[in-house]
Amino acid sequence: MAKRGMSQSILKINTKAIYENWQNLDKKSSKNVETAAVIKADAYGLSAKNIASNLTRKNVKTFFVAIAEEGIEIRKAVGNDPDIFIFSGLMPKDALILKEYNLIPLLNSADQYNQFQLTLSGQKFGIQLDTGMNRLGMEPSEFLSLDKNISNACLIMSHLACADEPSHKQNLQQLKTFHHLTDGLNIRRSLAATGGILLGAEYHFDLCRPGIGLYGGLPFAESKPVVKLSIPVIQSRTVLAGETVGYGGTWIAQKDTQVATISAGYADGLIRAIGNGKIFLYDGEVRCPLIARVSMDLITVDISELNNTPETLDLINEIQTVDTVAHAAGTIGYEILTSLGQRYVREYISG
Repeated sequence: MAKRGMSQSILKINTKAIYENWQNLDKKSSKNVETAAVIKADAYGLSAKNIASNLTRKNVKTFFVAIAEEGIEIRKAVGNDPDIFIFSGLMPKDALILKEYNLIPLLNSADQYNQFQLTLSGQKFGIQLDTGMNRLGMEPSEFLSLDKNISNACLIMSHLACADEPSHKQNLQQLKTFHHLTDGLNIRRSLAATGGILLGAEYHFDLCRPGIGLYGGLPFAESKPVVKLSIPVIQSRTVLAGETVGYGGTWIAQKDTQVATISAGYADGLIRAIGNGKIFLYDGEVRCPLIARVSMDLITVDISELNNTPETLDLINEIQTVDTVAHAAGTIGYEILTSLGQRYVREYISG
């Protein structure tokens, strides 16, 4: 007889751990270097509004988001004092948003710079340089051709392509290019995100801007785990030796097995590649293999090692972190965090 359980998954987010991660990264930054916080993509899927307001209360003064629309919610959450930088710069139709919500574009091209002078002259702005990543930012020749009004910029930044690989030669190449373009300018500078902070003081300049390290992810191996994902058991049943479980019948019971069906799937950000025994779910410290394929709303777990059917099983916790799950899926912790679905009830823990 199949047993019935409860329903909705709980994603617990430890805001105290986020702040402690910020503090620890701040300590790794050089003396007199400001440590900001990157909260783009809804703070990597964990609620930028909640996290920004909490960090502001802890005296974090500067935030970075991807697009102007993200900045609106953050400004409402933190008040008018903190600086909020927009990585995408000045996009068409952004001018009114940037002005109304006191947002600072990081201008990425001469075209954006010229448009800013026409529409938002007198407002704060920053400049983003391409020092070798070839993604966002002004090319060196483009930057050097600008008029002298760049002295009004409140920040010049660039982004490292290979900071999570400390020995990669591109790190030093980008550092040299950044020095070449910005030395002698009386403007605050920023090159280091989480990985750049860990590379050492020469990469820190005036402001560091950690992102993934705040949320418990690599390359900051010392980061405290931030999220715990508990998924309810809907049913459990005994699967007899020789029977299959899930789509395609890819998992075959080698012996009579107690199997729990739990309420989450790829619609909730559980990437299909984690299926077929690559990771575990946890009842306390007891690990239970995830078996068969991940489907849209459901996954199945071998709970034969448990004495009873639990109400929930944990997919992400202090033992099995977002990076462990990411490795099983052949991806990175960033993708796991930002994929966690909206069907989860989010609970915020301050201690």
